[in-house]
Amino acid sequence: MATTNSRSPGCAQTELSNLKHHRTSDANRAHHWWTWRLFGLLFLLALPAWAQAKPTLVWLLRDLPPLTIFEGPKKGQGVIDQLMPMLIAGMPQYEHTLMRVNRARGMQMLHEPSFTCDPSLIWSKERTQWIAFSIPAFRAVSNGLVVRQKDRNVLAPYLIDGEVDLTAFLANGEIKVGVVAERSYGEFLDTLLKQAPDGALTPHYGNDALSSLLSMQRLGRLQVVLGYSPEIRYQAHQAQIAEDELVFYPIRGTGKYLSGYVGCSDTPQGRQAISEINQLLRTLPHEQLNQSYADWLDPEMRTDYLHQARIFFEQQAAP
Repeated sequence: MATTNSRSPGCAQTELSNLKHHRTSDANRAHHWWTWRLFGLLFLLALPAWAQAKPTLVWLLRDLPPLTIFEGPKKGQGVIDQLMPMLIAGMPQYEHTLMRVNRARGMQMLHEPSFTCDPSLIWSKERTQWIAFSIPAFRAVSNGLVVRQKDRNVLAPYLIDGEVDLTAFLANGEIKVGVVAERSYGEFLDTLLKQAPDGALTPHYGNDALSSLLSMQRLGRLQVVLGYSPEIRYQAHQAQIAEDELVFYPIRGTGKYLSGYVGCSDTPQGRQAISEINQLLRTLPHEQLNQSYADWLDPEMRTDYLHQARIFFEQQAAP
């Protein structure tokens, strides 16, 4: 039987049609593949702007009554405890994390290139080398010296109009002053303490430093302690030391009040946060914070404090 390779015109046309169909299908598939790939690429490029997490701002909080109170019946009722929700509510562009730290760890983290802020700092020129400071956030009573009633005579020779001449007292060197190590007491006192003769100070490095110093004083191992009067009153109360057991003396040259600041790590993020915090501090209800702080003062000090604090923050808010 003979065979032939010849095909009919209809068969050839059908094969040509199938070939064109296959080519068209391949082209369509390639087109769709590139379309979806391009769409996916555009989606990935747009994703960071749409779904990127907010920067996390870490707030460093120390147990520092009456500013921050971690434990006891007054827990969470400190001045900074009340300020923090206002700051957080006014900065929704960040995720906020509250971290409890001791004094040394807090200073270490501010030294690092991290995004951290501390809402209860005292300004000093030395600290500005590595901390970006806000405008004043709150007003506080300046530091003074506290002694037991029976030891008040040790300060008598150094009193001028009811204030202690700390320079002369330290120069005498006979009686040591208990201080919290690495704490800033304000520019004026920091300078005096750095110039103190060797052995004139008894620094305490523990987490509960002031409480420990007051216990040492109560046991007769220390006569004079440096600190803020509201903090001393609070810690004395916690240690069941009666208020009439202690006498508080202001220090000559310090001024009656000083400012507390928010400080952030001196990085681009930290400086940006300080700029935003400053805007908030100019509009926050300082009357509420002032009253909260005044509640911790001796009754005879409250009226003057509230008056002076109101004037201070009115001047700060003025354009």
